[in-house]
Amino acid sequence: MENDRLSERKKLILQAIVDAHISHGEPVGSKALLENKHLSCSSATIRNEMAELEEMGYLEQPHTSAGRVPSELGYRFYVDSLLERYRATTDEIDRLNMSLQSRLTELDNILNEASRLASSLTNYAAIAVRPRGTGITVSRFETVYLSARDFVLIMILGSDTVCNRTIRLATDITEDELRRLTSIFNLIIANRTADEINLSMIYEIERLMGRAAPIVSPLVKVVYDAMKGTGEGDISVEGVNRLLDYPEFSDAKQFRDILSVIEEKTPLLNMIPSTPDDDVHVYIGSETSLDVMNNSTVIVRQIRQGDNVLGTIGIIGPRRMDYSRVIATLDFLANGISGMLSGGPAPILLKGPDNES
Repeated sequence: MENDRLSERKKLILQAIVDAHISHGEPVGSKALLENKHLSCSSATIRNEMAELEEMGYLEQPHTSAGRVPSELGYRFYVDSLLERYRATTDEIDRLNMSLQSRLTELDNILNEASRLASSLTNYAAIAVRPRGTGITVSRFETVYLSARDFVLIMILGSDTVCNRTIRLATDITEDELRRLTSIFNLIIANRTADEINLSMIYEIERLMGRAAPIVSPLVKVVYDAMKGTGEGDISVEGVNRLLDYPEFSDAKQFRDILSVIEEKTPLLNMIPSTPDDDVHVYIGSETSLDVMNNSTVIVRQIRQGDNVLGTIGIIGPRRMDYSRVIATLDFLANGISGMLSGGPAPILLKGPDNES
């Protein structure tokens, strides 16, 4: 792999350029790198190494400047291989823990509160994502017989939402058969998520329905679609105006385009991992698959209670965001909320060796 060909000196120079660009937002020249205590080489050597990093695709040179900025590939290598663990100060750790605990005592909406806190702690825009279709179940089925070929299917969802569907059949059904169908659905399908409904359940319902078996499969599809449709997912955003603090979002059209993506919701929802995991997911520039976010980064982390995904919190910012701080903050909030929901204390996850007494 090309990444393996980077010498230790190239890695140090790339890391120094990314760190400097994150801090100041300006192209970084060799003269500025000479002040870095980790680089003990001449200005000429640094310039040569920077030129080679640019040829390899890790750096870019804006046409208006002699300095370089990290490319998308450079940021990706930085996140995957060079990122140092963020170490909060003792004051920051105390403030994070107090904020987490005080917010959790007044939660009306865990995800929204977590995203507000994430935005204030990182000074970027934060998103809260309610999961699509995850954990939605029908707690009870009821039916209303209308005629031999029509009835109303009533589904009371676990969230106390009621869904009604008028069913029109291709074959006749009696009132007794409809009552039996309702009882069987309550016995076999109720309190199961859409993903838990399988073919063996459908075959068993068809066996129990006998003559009326042909109506089972289409009806299960109606139930499946209702559960998935109710949980399509939603995104709310906090602190979007914070993006205006960064030159990357100073262009009014680009800022409006990013707002449109957030408001449309579906493109961002499609990026969010749906299967449970404890990983922090980092999408840099074109990795978002959204052209308007080529100069942006999206970082997301799930909040879980046991095996249940309550939702996802994330950060939207420029490509030169403070990755270490953002990743540590999302990890802290997700693990802290999950732990406290399970009855434990908020863990101190950000303390590193430099802060230990």
